[in-house]
Amino acid sequence: MAKKPSKSFGKALREKRVEKGYSLRKFAELVGVSPTYLSLVEQNSVDPPTSERVKRMAELLGENADEWIALAGRVAEDLPPIIHESTLIPDILREASGMTAEQLRKLRDKARKLREEGS
Repeated sequence: MAKKPSKSFGKALREKRVEKGYSLRKFAELVGVSPTYLSLVEQNSVDPPTSERVKRMAELLGENADEWIALAGRVAEDLPPIIHESTLIPDILREASGMTAEQLRKLRDKARKLREEGS
């Protein structure tokens, strides 16, 4: 079962934006959204933006884009084609579900090594 984030995307976004010294207007301009929309996101009044916008936000804030995309409840745009490459990918994801962070790191490292060996 998926672990519920300890903090909402909107709250995390506002805290990090303020911490980094961005005004609402300036940050909205840099991301390419209206200040009104950004305010609604921070208040959790609307769904988080697209994964590409969340990625841009994470980059501006010096945060890990994949973590922020997950916090926003989105899927990075490069993942659906990867998932559809093979029927084994969904099986691997199901098997990995519920693993600890350490187990997932080991699995990732092993997959990287196998891919490099096959090159």
